[in-house]
Amino acid sequence: MAFTFFFRDEQILALAADNLVPFTIGRSNIRILNAGCAMGMETYTFAILLAEKMGKFALRNVKIHAIDIDNENVDFGKTVREGIYHKDHLQRIPPQLFNKYFSPADNNDHFIVSQDLRNLIEFEQYDLLTLKPLRHDYSLVICKNVLLHFNYQQRIDVITMYHNMLLTGGLLVMENTQSMPEEISHLFKRIVDYGQLYEKI
Repeated sequence: MAFTFFFRDEQILALAADNLVPFTIGRSNIRILNAGCAMGMETYTFAILLAEKMGKFALRNVKIHAIDIDNENVDFGKTVREGIYHKDHLQRIPPQLFNKYFSPADNNDHFIVSQDLRNLIEFEQYDLLTLKPLRHDYSLVICKNVLLHFNYQQRIDVITMYHNMLLTGGLLVMENTQSMPEEISHLFKRIVDYGQLYEKI
């Protein structure tokens, strides 16, 4: 499981949301894949950013498929589904967004993500290296803090799989430490110079 926290790499996630919204206009089913979702902090961060840009009505068309392989922490899927986090994990969230999307949970010092956001999330334990596409209609794939755990050929194979899973014009976000392998650079167009955000050709 990758280590992450709420609003980590906010700039590139916000940029992905900015570019995703125009792509989704007129679409009734918008599918997003968050690979290596860990405990769901990145998944819910993106959900918040997207909700702020799309509005409640359009957001009903969105499903975020959160996946991770971790076999050591048996409760991580439960955490992602329930969206309940200790207050110590929530310190980086801007106050206005925290007040809007979180409320006190039953457990002391824990808060729960709003029902509207939790309705967007579908969790599944999944091994990317099976190279079996989950779907072929994703508008966006977020794969951060994952590829660095793979060797070079595995990265090529997984990114090629993402290409097959994305709609034409769909977006791919990778961690800033990973560049697009030259062998498959023809499959994507890089959108910005200061982040690993790509559009499927």
